[in-house]
Amino acid sequence: MYMNDILRLMAGFFVLLSLALGYWVHPGFYLFTAFVGLNLLQSGLTHWCPAMWILKKAGVKECPHEAVPK
Repeated sequence: MYMNDILRLMAGFFVLLSLALGYWVHPGFYLFTAFVGLNLLQSGLTHWCPAMWILKKAGVKECPHEAVPK
C-alpha cells in the first residue's frame, strides 16, 4: 500500500470515528471532525501534511508516478 492510499484511509477513519464519538459520547468530538477537514484543506493548498511526514519517517513508499491516474 502506498502513502496516498494510507492517507485516504486515515482521513476517512478519523472522520467516521469523530462523528461516531460526537454522536454517542459528546458533541465536543465534532471539533475533531473539523480539525481533520481543516487539515485536508491545508494540505491541499500547501502540499504539506503532518501525516505524510510521519509516514515517510515510518518508511512508507510514495506512489510511483506511473501509477498516478492523469
